[in-house]
Amino acid sequence: MSRRPSGPLRRGWTTGACAAAAARAALEALLTGRFPDPVAIRLPGGERPSFALALKEMLPDAARAGIVKDAGDDPDVTHGALVVAEIARGPAGGGLRFQAGPGVGTVTRPGLPLAPGEPAITAGPRAMIAQALKDAAEAAEAEPPRDLLVTLAIPGGEALAARTHNARLGIVGGLSILGTTGIVTPYSCAAWIHSIHRGIDVARAAGLRHLAASTGSTSEKAVQRLYNLPETALIDMGDFAGGTLKYLRGHPVPRLTLAGGFAKLAKLAAGHLDLHSGQSRIEAAWLAGTLQAMGCNEDLVGRAQKAQSAGEVLALAGGRGGDLARRVALGAREVALATLAGGIAVDVVVFDRQGETLAHVGP
Repeated sequence: MSRRPSGPLRRGWTTGACAAAAARAALEALLTGRFPDPVAIRLPGGERPSFALALKEMLPDAARAGIVKDAGDDPDVTHGALVVAEIARGPAGGGLRFQAGPGVGTVTRPGLPLAPGEPAITAGPRAMIAQALKDAAEAAEAEPPRDLLVTLAIPGGEALAARTHNARLGIVGGLSILGTTGIVTPYSCAAWIHSIHRGIDVARAAGLRHLAASTGSTSEKAVQRLYNLPETALIDMGDFAGGTLKYLRGHPVPRLTLAGGFAKLAKLAAGHLDLHSGQSRIEAAWLAGTLQAMGCNEDLVGRAQKAQSAGEVLALAGGRGGDLARRVALGAREVALATLAGGIAVDVVVFDRQGETLAHVGP
């Protein structure tokens, strides 16, 4: 996960908000022949941001507008992407319809809130766009058109989607249009947590009975080899152990494997559900106490108390490192079982940086 900058952080706008603003501008142009620039929209929370247009294009039977997404200080993969909305009149009786243009994905698997075949435009952005179109008609002093086709595109979106988990979720051809509030809060990592939840939904819809949630790519590859799991069974939880476990509590599967490195799982064993170094720290006292409970000498325990990292404690443990890793795995499993509140069989695997198993506990 990226390092958080110091100082006040600047908020940004979701792809859904950018799409809503572009759609409003395109419809006003279709109705009046003029593009509002900047264009303002109403967000669900009442805010009214304005967006400068980066693209204005009148077509024979449609209008197209584009906005460059500003994610603020959030390390968002779509920051700087052009979000384009094309508005055209649709067939009579069709109502408001959405279509995926270049760079916007299409849903291909069950389990997501959208049916297979639908463009990957979630409910929040659809509602924001509908409101923006209504406001556009009012501004143009015209009746809101009953039948409209909204085509959203993100040029280069298919390449950007390769840096997300869309393919694993069964979203092909590009990015998802996301955003419930329209606002990007820096380092809230809402998109990552959304991906975790949707990954669990897709796996459950596919009937998978065993999922593996990993803290990083090395542990994910290692646990996939260990159990020969399909890709849809793999959940990249990163630092969000709490978000993963709490969602599974309400959306359970029969079996869960937690996989990660010693440092991340030591944080979980110590009771931290957010494993980011900025949100939790390895409690030297906890690891030192574990070594003491293992019967290690006071000199080793004292040095462990002063250690600067979990890896340093593991190195200090020397030949007892395997025992310490097992204690960490046991502790992580206890925290996971308590968070899940029953009903799910859990095992925990601690891997080293080469993907070799340091400890494995559980069923």
